[in-house]
Amino acid sequence: MFGISDYGAFAAAFILLLFLPGPGNLALISSASRGGLSGGLASVLGLLLGDQILLWLTVAGVAAMLKTNLPLFMVLQWLGAAYLAWLGYKMVVAKPGEGPHIQITPGHYFKETMFITLLNPKAIMFYFAFFPQFIDPVNHQGWVTFAVMAMTIAVLGFVYCFGVVLITHYMAERIRANPKFSGFLQKLAGFCLIGFGLKMALSK
Repeated sequence: MFGISDYGAFAAAFILLLFLPGPGNLALISSASRGGLSGGLASVLGLLLGDQILLWLTVAGVAAMLKTNLPLFMVLQWLGAAYLAWLGYKMVVAKPGEGPHIQITPGHYFKETMFITLLNPKAIMFYFAFFPQFIDPVNHQGWVTFAVMAMTIAVLGFVYCFGVVLITHYMAERIRANPKFSGFLQKLAGFCLIGFGLKMALSK
């Protein structure tokens, strides 16, 4: 199908990967709990745009360049780690219910989540390793094959991410009724972001 060796397996594998914990999922939960449905939806769009940019950079050969240029890969990795740690620090030091000391708008959530996605060079390496597993070299149709794969990832990603936002928004309405618990979750999310940043910085 469109040069994809097993489209069903490709879609199923990506769905399973969506459930793996990571900075993107945490950013969605944080945005929806702080900014409601509008903030959560903006975060979803930011994550999807970042994913699509990385995906097409992979197709264009950036992954191969990163694989052969270790210093560039390390710079991008450290930038991503620093950004995650900075966001986490702001959440940890913020007072309960106050949120980060920044202007909270849907546009902010969009940019924040997009940068979290883009500043993770390992995501490019993931696509570089993931795509070849499902490409039929005999029936490959060039850009058409990649476009179908990219659209599939976008649709599945949107359904999953929007589901996360809806569930988080529903739960957040009840959590906000308890300021102490809300503050605890805010700081926990902040420490998790710092942890993701440290993991990215220390990993090879």
